[in-house]
Amino acid sequence: MVDKILELVSKTDQQIAEAKQALTELNGDAVGQEYYDKQDELRHLEGLRSDLLEQCRDLEPEDHVYIARFSGRPHITDFIDALFTDFFEIRGDHLYDNDEAIYGGIALYHGMPVTVLGHRKGKNLEENMRCRFGMPSPEGYRKAMSMFSEAEKFNRPVITFIDTPGAYPGMEAEAHGQGEAIARSLAMMSHLKVPVISVVTGEGNSGGALALSVANRLLMLEYAVYSVLSPEGFCSILFKDTSRKKEACSLMHLTADDMYKDKMADEIIAEPAGGASSDPVSVYDALDKAIERNLKELVRMSPRELVADRHRKFRKI
Repeated sequence: MVDKILELVSKTDQQIAEAKQALTELNGDAVGQEYYDKQDELRHLEGLRSDLLEQCRDLEPEDHVYIARFSGRPHITDFIDALFTDFFEIRGDHLYDNDEAIYGGIALYHGMPVTVLGHRKGKNLEENMRCRFGMPSPEGYRKAMSMFSEAEKFNRPVITFIDTPGAYPGMEAEAHGQGEAIARSLAMMSHLKVPVISVVTGEGNSGGALALSVANRLLMLEYAVYSVLSPEGFCSILFKDTSRKKEACSLMHLTADDMYKDKMADEIIAEPAGGASSDPVSVYDALDKAIERNLKELVRMSPRELVADRHRKFRKI
């Protein structure tokens, strides 16, 4: 159900934008009947949008998965633009190549230098192909480790954004040491002597997600999902039947609420009805407050306390 609703909301958003543009153009002329007709149309469209979004309540786990993957959902580039200033991208793994599926660099967060990075999905088919739909290669994880090492050297907190179906499973990635790169990233993050905050913004599946989320604090957007593998992978392995996705989503306990109840997620960031795509600014504001609050707590801790805190968190898990 939610997939059809969000498609209709996207179409309505486009119509609202067109109506607002038409009103702006008409306002330059003598205001006539056409102007008032367009105002009525705009009010009707905004009411329709509100009614559609009101249906996005009490959603099933399968609906959370759809929203987490929705193409209109904010991506890491949007979060960096909204929350940070003076961003400088770091590229390449200092060994072989640059992986577009991992995006990050140095930025200022409320005036504090930080290292920010995460998974990147595209906003259209061309970008998705270039970023492999957010599935990193070994080069991506090695690029991330280079940023982790630099962050520790210059005492910069690390903030990561998680949104991936999993690590890239291609033969070339395996040949370049995919498993080894993920394992080394896990080991490095577990011993970083600076604060680490991870935010699951979309889907966080498998070791591909965990390799960037060994954090002191794990925050999740309300409709994000976090799991050992995708629901499709679960169906394929355990059911041998990919049509049982809805059942798998319920059994896997992958929603933000599930993660919070199981004490894997530390905080849930509220989203508007229909998900972050329906009102990104409100999500940016709520996430900004959560990151700032958690970072203030973590920067008071010594390097030894930060490492011990991270170890305690994952031992409990």
